[in-house]
Amino acid sequence: MGTLDHFESLYAASDDPWNVRGAWYEQRKRAVLLASLRKPRYRSAFEPGCGNGEMTAALAQRCDRVMACDGSASAIAAAAQRLRDAAIGNVDLRRCDLPEGWPAGGTHDLVVISELGYYFDAAALGSLLALARAHLAEDGELMMCHYLHDFDDRMLSTAAVHALADGLPGMVRTVQHRDADFLLEAWSPATLTGGAA
Repeated sequence: MGTLDHFESLYAASDDPWNVRGAWYEQRKRAVLLASLRKPRYRSAFEPGCGNGEMTAALAQRCDRVMACDGSASAIAAAAQRLRDAAIGNVDLRRCDLPEGWPAGGTHDLVVISELGYYFDAAALGSLLALARAHLAEDGELMMCHYLHDFDDRMLSTAAVHALADGLPGMVRTVQHRDADFLLEAWSPATLTGGAA
């Protein structure tokens, strides 16, 4: 079974297969990520791999508009229901396969890649990150957060995922948080930060 089929079967069986609503790990991770954003408000955020929309709903409170996508149609249906339940109307949800299905056009001043990067091989993740950089506004921020412990579906280590992001040209790391469970880092264009690491 391919990765996308695997996710589709998980979301078809449950709208919250990883308990992202109730698990303390997930609640704490969202809180740390949101607290680590450098600006109080963003014009446009993009969240690839949005799952059932819990992070999407949180981002929508800090952004004028959010575009979120997932490869699983069942995940998108769950996210749409989550946003309807919360009466959130500033999110554009799309089903798309990444990296090749990255939505064309426009830039974002926030891109959030959370719990996604290790499901790609190095070449595909490199393409995804290059697209993130190409669609990041010059005052933008790329935020990445990934689980540190091992699990069966992982194609890359969290260290390898973040090392690829750290190698993006013209970007410098602006945030780093590591604890026993996850690594969270952010990068911004060097022109914004003056080139300081």
